[in-house]
Amino acid sequence: MTVLVDPARWPWRGRLWAHLVSDHSLGELHRFATDLGLPRRAFQGDHYDVPADYRERALRLGALAVDSRELVRRLRASGLRCSPTERRQLRGQVGPGGGLPPVAGPVRDEQSGPGQQAPQQG
Repeated sequence: MTVLVDPARWPWRGRLWAHLVSDHSLGELHRFATDLGLPRRAFQGDHYDVPADYRERALRLGALAVDSRELVRRLRASGLRCSPTERRQLRGQVGPGGGLPPVAGPVRDEQSGPGQQAPQQG
């Protein structure tokens, strides 16, 4: 069981973003994302979009840093990879960036525990 994170190099709304996946189960991925303080709305069907500062926190929590090709290879091998059609359908429901709103301050989500904050957009 491993949670993987690739380099934060995809720009969106003035930030660089990475991808967080599990090579074992979506349950493992959701638990890790909750521990990281990510809201469930950041889930993209088979991964979470993670801003660079959250990527560093993910590494401290035990995520394994891999390059993007390795991340996709292991996601496919796990059987958890969504098809492009499934991702487009999901994107249509939550919007770009997993539905993370642009905000000036911290966002709290009902999935976050006490003292946890969701990623901020800037």
